[in-house]
Amino acid sequence: MKAVVLVGGEGTRLRPLTERVPKPLLPLVDRPILGHLLDHLVAHGVREVIMSSPYLEETFHPFIEARGGEPAITWVTEREALGTGGAIVSVLPHLGEQPFLALNGDILTDLDLTAMLANHLERSAAATIALHHVEDARAFGLVAADPTGRITEFREKPPDPVPGEVNAGTYVLEPSALRAWPAETALSIETEIFPALIGSGAAVFGFETDAFWLDLGTPEQYLRAHVDLLEGRVRGSSYQAPWVGSGASLDPTARVGSSVVVGPGARVGPGAQLDEAVLMEGAVVEEGAHVERSIVGPHGLVGKGATLIDSVLGEAVRVPPGMRLEGIRQGSQTTRS
Repeated sequence: MKAVVLVGGEGTRLRPLTERVPKPLLPLVDRPILGHLLDHLVAHGVREVIMSSPYLEETFHPFIEARGGEPAITWVTEREALGTGGAIVSVLPHLGEQPFLALNGDILTDLDLTAMLANHLERSAAATIALHHVEDARAFGLVAADPTGRITEFREKPPDPVPGEVNAGTYVLEPSALRAWPAETALSIETEIFPALIGSGAAVFGFETDAFWLDLGTPEQYLRAHVDLLEGRVRGSSYQAPWVGSGASLDPTARVGSSVVVGPGARVGPGAQLDEAVLMEGAVVEEGAHVERSIVGPHGLVGKGATLIDSVLGEAVRVPPGMRLEGIRQGSQTTRS
């Protein structure tokens, strides 16, 4: 089976972490987000993946070369952003005539893709959309379906918190259902292709499961993904908590909670306190510093006695000794006192 993984977004909601690294290549515990997704695809029989992105394209090639093995990865250069629909339509020549998977590259899930494909084939669907139940659909918009599971409508994002089923960003698609759209044209699969298919009477079905699913589009969700993995909430994943990368060092007097990731080469000093925190490669938390519900970017530094709460530091950002920062995002190279 083949899959298209959508990796073309600029990750603006995750800045400053995505200023130099595209969202799918951000580290998630022990490997990039995209590595988790590709491993999940392989576990469900996917042998070839097609990807494209006009944003920081050059950063994907070292990842692809280093990964090796399965799945085979075909990279298609996307000269300008084509959107979620345009990116899929434009790679149809690589997909043949069989149904294929299409997934957003910024999700963490243990969705049973094998069962989803079987459901798609059983219903002779043109498209099958994974649905996830949320208590607050404001960030996603709602998907309406009839009692048989056939999708009848994509609704706008509601203004107030309401529960319901939302598009989980994973699809099984028939190539024949997409050939009416022109290649190399910007299209949205959510707001243009799916509504058009539904309006034409095509068989578009939802696939509801209780699978773990998390959109990693914000720092809060990105941090939560680490916590969920460390706490064993994602089926098929198991980590020692806290997780300490190769070459990292923790002073014996540091207090490090179980929901903490200390990246490769990172260092935690004497008496430092960390809880629900991610230290990326080479980050340093000095003596007596306190980091909570925060992300410290590569080679960032939290100075002696400093406090960082509910915050995100980009690459090489330094927090001076004794400073308290709460609820900030800092992407410049220096933090002023």
